[in-house]
Amino acid sequence: MKNQRKVVLYIALSLDGYIATKEDSLDWLFKVEGEADNGYTEFFETIDTILIGKRTYDWIMKHEKGQFPYQNKSCYVFSRSSLYDTDDVKFVNEDIVNFTNNLKKEEGKNIWIVGGGDLLHTFLKEKLVDELILTIAPTIIGEGIPLFKVGDYQLDLYLKGTRTFNQFVELNYIVKK
Repeated sequence: MKNQRKVVLYIALSLDGYIATKEDSLDWLFKVEGEADNGYTEFFETIDTILIGKRTYDWIMKHEKGQFPYQNKSCYVFSRSSLYDTDDVKFVNEDIVNFTNNLKKEEGKNIWIVGGGDLLHTFLKEKLVDELILTIAPTIIGEGIPLFKVGDYQLDLYLKGTRTFNQFVELNYIVKK
């Protein structure tokens, strides 16, 4: 029997749990001294599908000046609006649970949930995330966009491992089912 694909959250956050400032800035993250690409290339090779919320997609396109950074991967953008697909992404406006469970059954590598906060909240609440790889920056930003929103859900985790990349600490958790 083949292994089912996993949905993996791979993300950096501040020590106080934020993924961006209130103004959607990541400047605080790039001030931290890391090590090479902090494991990104290694992780990127383990996935072939990317899930993104529309707000995060818009942020990426703005900051990458229209150059989509995840070419050669299957990319799905969840949107409440009906939008036309591009060469790089397919827009999804359907039930997240059914869509994701069907993706997990397909042949392929793991699935990366890039963000953002609203989309991640739904994935956590619906218990669709199988693994979390959290890279903690030694920075406290005080307020901003939290990684985990307040809600009626609970996930029990198993610590798979830790690594350091100079000033960053990576925590790798498996979600207990």
